[in-house]
Amino acid sequence: MSHHKEIHGLFGDEEVLLKSAKQLVAKGIHIKDVFSPFPIHGIDPVIGVPRTRLHIAGFIYGACGLGLALFMFWFLLIMDWPMNIGGKPNFSLMDNLPAFIPITFEMTVWCAAHGMAVTYLLRNGTYPGKKNWNPDPRTTDDKFLMLIDVEENHGMDVEEIKSILKQTGVEEISEK
Repeated sequence: MSHHKEIHGLFGDEEVLLKSAKQLVAKGIHIKDVFSPFPIHGIDPVIGVPRTRLHIAGFIYGACGLGLALFMFWFLLIMDWPMNIGGKPNFSLMDNLPAFIPITFEMTVWCAAHGMAVTYLLRNGTYPGKKNWNPDPRTTDDKFLMLIDVEENHGMDVEEIKSILKQTGVEEISEK
């Protein structure tokens, strides 16, 4: 939790919050975070949240799953314990590849999904035992909160930020 002076602007509608965020950013105010009961489409580029790279991690995990599945088939069914099942050849991975496709696909998806889930949880700090922090419990129901850190807005004092925020359709302003 931040020890800086913060201004919390509470909104009742996500479109009003998005419009307000655009107005504040245009006036040079940096918005630290937004809390909402559901994702707000288009807010990330407005408040400066960079695009995620989770898809790159997902591709890498999927490629590892693909490699692991093919290595497993080659080692277990061709090198270590070759068996003649239904007259299929057992001396080459390429000859058996059509039979391995469904399991290879499943292993690719399994590794990508589990790897992305673990990466997401660790990257966001939502690991087991972590205490959650929410500045206003109403944001889990029907309200939207904009958090502005005063120290991140160099050259502006609290009253100046609050007066600009009041002009944007905010329902409630609090200072922490």
